[in-house]
Amino acid sequence: MINQPIHTANVQIPHGELQIEAYLAYPQGEGTFPAVIVIQEIFGVNSHIRDVTERIAKEGYIAIAPAIYQRFAPGFDVGYTPEAMKLGRQYKDQTTATDLLSDIQATLNYLKTLPNLKPKFGTIGFCFGGHVVYLAATLPDIQATACFYGAGIATMTPGGGAPTITRTKDIQGVLYGFFGTEDPLIPNEQVDQIETELQTHQIPHHIFRYKTDHGFFCDQRSTYNSAAAQDAWTQVKQLFQQL
Repeated sequence: MINQPIHTANVQIPHGELQIEAYLAYPQGEGTFPAVIVIQEIFGVNSHIRDVTERIAKEGYIAIAPAIYQRFAPGFDVGYTPEAMKLGRQYKDQTTATDLLSDIQATLNYLKTLPNLKPKFGTIGFCFGGHVVYLAATLPDIQATACFYGAGIATMTPGGGAPTITRTKDIQGVLYGFFGTEDPLIPNEQVDQIETELQTHQIPHHIFRYKTDHGFFCDQRSTYNSAAAQDAWTQVKQLFQQL
């Protein structure tokens, strides 16, 4: 059922001594539902990310957005000003692939405790979150990944080491990638590299390219492109219907 009523809540995900703040949304109806983990941009679990989380829940999923800056910036939630971008990038540079994967695994473990869970899992991430979900696609539980304009996949990994693209062979499920051909942060050649690597390792995938800029899915950004966003949302819904 589309656009069904939902519950929302701010929750704490236990992770050793760390408590990860997260925004949870899920259908009000009875039954069990697959889960989708939503990974923020550099701007925190802000109103855009909460809106995406709610939209996914209305489609019939348990959706949860964990705060990936919890270790050094709990409660971080900003808009799209130049000052906010500078601060968000500083926090992004403090993350490591090891911590990010650990936090997402903790989120999966939390989801598995929910009584209304159907144990099928997907992820969706935007901007830096797009990079993070490409990493998370290597976790055994993740069956569907929607990667939106994740910069640096072909050139680096959080915390240093071999670029994230070198982990492509370990991706477990289906990956959809969404990129803007006019995105100054992700040269088209890097998107080609990602697509080639997915093909080489026979990862089920689809790469969508739109004649638009970075951040085209976010209606709070100046680069928002409604036509590209609407088409991408249609593809995302098709992807998660596989869960």
